[in-house]
Amino acid sequence: QVQLVESGGGLVQAGGSLRLSCAASGVDFSLSAVGWYRQAPGKQRELVAFSFYNGRTNYADSVKGRFTISRDNAKNTAYLQMNSLRPEDTAVYYCNVRTTWGQGTQVTVSS
Repeated sequence: QVQLVESGGGLVQAGGSLRLSCAASGVDFSLSAVGWYRQAPGKQRELVAFSFYNGRTNYADSVKGRFTISRDNAKNTAYLQMNSLRPEDTAVYYCNVRTTWGQGTQVTVSS
């Protein structure tokens, strides 16, 4: 059974940085794609960044140049480094591997 645990969210001022972590278990992480998604109040969940198992990455236009997805397969962990944060980045952030979602971690950016 795949389990995902996110951490690293919090409250930060605009322009600040946060790094989210997603620890996976029960899956061959090195052969799995990993996605970071977010959902703001009253909005649909949207893809933020995606890491294919071969290292290729994709980003939403709204975060390109500010966010970086990375992974440490030896630790079964994915990361989302978020720089130059904006109030519109405020949301609950989720990681996804295959059909499993983590519990989410709140990111709040104050202006």
